Amino acid sequence: MKIPTVYLLSSKPRGTLYAGVTSDVVKRVWQHREGCADGFTSRHGVKTLVWYEQHPTMASAIAREKAIKRWPRQRKFDLIQRANPKWRDLWSDIAGTKSGITYSTATPANLVNVPTPSSMVPGLRRDDDIQRTRRS
Repeated sequence: MKIPTVYLLSSKPRGTLYAGVTSDVVKRVWQHREGCADGFTSRHGVKTLVWYEQHPTMASAIAREKAIKRWPRQRKFDLIQRANPKWRDLWSDIAGTKSGITYSTATPANLVNVPTPSSMVPGLRRDDDIQRTRRS
C-alpha cells in the first residue's frame, strides 16, 4: 500500500540529517540502509530513520518536506527530540516482518505494510501548528 510519507534520516544522534519524501517508506528507507540510494545519504553514511510522518496526499507530503528542508538545523533536532528523544532507529517500527524473515534478509518485496505513526493520531497538533501558535 502506498502512503505518502515525509522522513528524516540521521548518521548518528544529532549528526548529519537528510529529509526525504516517498510513497513507499519501507522500500525507500531499505534502499538508504543498504546503500542502494546513490548520493548524499550514501556519501555521508546517513542510514538511521529517526522520524517520519504520513500524509493523506503526496502534495501535502511534498509541501511538508520542503518546509522542513528550509528549517534551521536546531528546529529539525527539536522535531526529532519530541517524537524520538533517544534517537532510536525506527526501522523496526515500519518494517514489521512476516514469519521467518529477519531484518538482515528483508527486502522491500517481503516487508509488511507501514503502521500509522503516533504523529498522525487525531487530536495531536503538528509542529507547524505549534509554531504558528507560538508566534501569535
